[in-house]
Amino acid sequence: MHWTRTLQTVDVHCAGEIGRVVTGGVLDIPGATMAEKLDHLNRVDDSLRRFLCSEPRSGPAGSFCLLTPACDPAADVGLIILQPDQAHAMSGSNAMCATTALLETGMIPMAAPETVVTFDTAAGLVRATATCAGGKVTRVALDMPPSFLAKTGSVETADHGSVGYDLCFGGVFYALVDVAQVGLTIAPENARDLATIGVALRNRIAEQETAPHPSIPALNGLAYVMFRDTDPDGALRTCTTLRPGRADRSPCGTGSNASMAARHATGHATPGDVITSRSIIGGEFTTEFLGLTKVGPYTATRNRVSGQCWIYGMSQIGLDPTDPFPQGFTLSDTWGG
Repeated sequence: MHWTRTLQTVDVHCAGEIGRVVTGGVLDIPGATMAEKLDHLNRVDDSLRRFLCSEPRSGPAGSFCLLTPACDPAADVGLIILQPDQAHAMSGSNAMCATTALLETGMIPMAAPETVVTFDTAAGLVRATATCAGGKVTRVALDMPPSFLAKTGSVETADHGSVGYDLCFGGVFYALVDVAQVGLTIAPENARDLATIGVALRNRIAEQETAPHPSIPALNGLAYVMFRDTDPDGALRTCTTLRPGRADRSPCGTGSNASMAARHATGHATPGDVITSRSIIGGEFTTEFLGLTKVGPYTATRNRVSGQCWIYGMSQIGLDPTDPFPQGFTLSDTWGG
């Protein structure tokens, strides 16, 4: 066996959503800040992302959590999320996966009853408080980047007429859409339709919304459409749709963060509120509304999102120099449009 590249991962899922944490084989990414590193991965050299996230080494489901040295001395480690469409600044479920992998493998010493890990992300510092018992991380609570409602809008579609949305930032930009507008419910049997419609809506909305961040250009741009509904017990039912065409298995941490900002802006949430977010397969996160702050011209909410992860494997990924697919490939039979 002759490999020209070797990477190690700890494979984790958060409420069913896969987050494979890269623990070896990448020393660093160019850039003096995490925003510059993110921009490098998206604009200069995305070969690592394509190598990891595409077939035959991966598939459309799940993400890779890239750990780097922190740029901010207040943080323990840098974090960037690699997904099939691009590199992203932040993901709640993936930050929980990274916390679990770092502590349960001993990369950062675990101490009961709680261990704090601070991530440096392009969206700012994220403080993860892990509840620990018997060598296991039983809960991860993330102090998320401030979230804000940037605007409300609507987009015309051929199949569903005018579809309204809330453009919100929760670590990345979301268009939050009430699922009744597309005539569906958030249920497992609707996952394919939701994913297809959601990605098409995302692309349509992105044509008219530049989604500029007020202070960090690397965060500009609409990432996802998240469908939302309310369960009979008051829980927020969510389905984030991700390019090229799939449904998030988790309740979505950055989406839950963004949703609290939308709720506050419309008078449906005040500091101290606690909301349960429930995914398309029934997994749950808890979002605590901690208080208010400002992000540029926007009133922003400070939230803590918590959930649990499980390690299910460890992998070593290599590249043979004769491999005809060093950058991977995608086909519409699996990946959608």
